[in-house]
Amino acid sequence: MVLVDAVREFARDVLLPMDRRWDVDESSVAEVLPRLGEMGLLALSIPESLDGLACPYRTYAAIIHELAYFSPSTAVTVAVHNMVGRILAKFTADPLRRELLSRWGDPVNFSAFALSEANAGSDAAAVRTTATAVEGGYRVNGEKMWISNGMNARWFLTLVRLAEAPERDGLCAMLVDGRASGVGRTKIYGKMGIRGSETAVIHLADVFVPERHLVGPRGHGLHVCLSSLNEGRIGIAAQATGIAEACLAEMVSYARQREQFHRPIGTFQAVGEMLASSAVELEAAKLLVWRAAADVERGRLSPMAGSMAKLYATECANRIAYRAIQVHGGAGYVRECRVEQLYRDARVTTIYEGTSEIQRLVIARELDSAGVPTC
Repeated sequence: MVLVDAVREFARDVLLPMDRRWDVDESSVAEVLPRLGEMGLLALSIPESLDGLACPYRTYAAIIHELAYFSPSTAVTVAVHNMVGRILAKFTADPLRRELLSRWGDPVNFSAFALSEANAGSDAAAVRTTATAVEGGYRVNGEKMWISNGMNARWFLTLVRLAEAPERDGLCAMLVDGRASGVGRTKIYGKMGIRGSETAVIHLADVFVPERHLVGPRGHGLHVCLSSLNEGRIGIAAQATGIAEACLAEMVSYARQREQFHRPIGTFQAVGEMLASSAVELEAAKLLVWRAAADVERGRLSPMAGSMAKLYATECANRIAYRAIQVHGGAGYVRECRVEQLYRDARVTTIYEGTSEIQRLVIARELDSAGVPTC
């Protein structure tokens, strides 16, 4: 786990102070992309034959956890880029596959996942961005919302609907070049948390996409885009455990130092119960993430395992962040105290990569299908 240790040191020494600044001025993780590329963090999931690190998924989850402990914004930035890389590795063929992925660790190929639209969030199949067939490829028109990495991404893995195609056959995944004519970007400001992670509206006005940039078969775009969600949800679960562990560490430290009634507040039963509950929940969340990541490595990840990890870890992170504020009292309610930011950063983890409500639907569906309460 040498790489994990190196990531921890880098995140502690370099990313933490930058993350605090990004939260204040809403600037971007993009400024450290060259450093992330040098460390191999932009090619974690790329095969070694294509100059990637080919990290086992448990190692990948551990790296996202360590990044999130010190910089939740960097964690989600790295996770999204690597998720797109995994999709391309699975659904593209040479020469495009080799052409793209052999340089995937270079920030010049920074990527985004352009799935959501104003009226297509949890219901991804409702997308209305259209692709019209033309000579040599397609013309794409529409607008994508809430796109992480959107301001600096070179490549957008984009779900579109083929014009005049039957409803059931019309969805396709395409790789849109962010440098192409007709691509516009508007940064979304004023987010509650994860402010260093870019979030943008992507405007697509008659953008040409060559035929070779179709990802997966025509009509299978929803399958292509959703194929990575199980793994993507584990990444967000690992981000959540990183945030939760940072909150717990802050809580324990403050409870030892802060005194009331001539004794450290950690010695009071009410505070001790909050610390103990947080520690137990965090360990349970980490084990769910570890089990789901191990299933990925064995090639048998079930939707239930990924959804359980995502649901529990993200909701547990929000509970622990709440307790962290409570333990700090008034001190935790101001920007100078890190738990104030962590509390805000934790909130979105129950929303992106599938809301908690969607995770419960997935788990319930899998239970109904299997007939037994197991993964």
